[in-house]
Amino acid sequence: MMPLIVRQLGEQPYLDTWQAMRELTDARTKDTPDELWLLEHPPVFTQGQAGKAEHILNPGDIPVIQTDRGGQVTYHGPGQIIAYPLIDLRRRGLSIRDIVSTLEQSVIDLLAEYNIHAAARRDAPGVYIDGAKIASIGLRVRKGCSYHGLSFNVDMDLAPFSRINPCGYENLPVTQLAAFQEDIDRPALAMQLAGHVQGILAQ
Repeated sequence: MMPLIVRQLGEQPYLDTWQAMRELTDARTKDTPDELWLLEHPPVFTQGQAGKAEHILNPGDIPVIQTDRGGQVTYHGPGQIIAYPLIDLRRRGLSIRDIVSTLEQSVIDLLAEYNIHAAARRDAPGVYIDGAKIASIGLRVRKGCSYHGLSFNVDMDLAPFSRINPCGYENLPVTQLAAFQEDIDRPALAMQLAGHVQGILAQ
């Protein structure tokens, strides 16, 4: 089985992390191990490559960063688990759809451990509970390798989502694990999530 190095990085600035992902991707060789970065970001709105400015309603004092991932605008902040898979998709024989589905299913399986039923939507990547979005996905693939990834709302201030049309959808409700579960150990939860990602990739 190909190894997947899991790194817990704590809270990291978005721009520094984005640069580090690009540098690792550009420096990769056929022998570079795959990695999964687990972290959180300070408050920031990120806009995808095809993102439309009209979906940013009222950013206020939260910075907006135009990035190179797919998708529209989303919000990152403390209390949200970020999982960035830096994976050689070609080496593993995976499509972009495969890695999106891996991330979605990992969150769905994790929530099932808490007796929470969640589902993916083919028309709008991410994970939803009764129509409310709990996890968003935006990826970039360069040289057959993925970066960017998943944001999973765990125990955070959801108010900034009201300043945007999340993922380009007007009035899309958002939710988080804290609405269903008390006393969440986020670092432990992040490692649970990593375990699900590893398990699916090993299949």
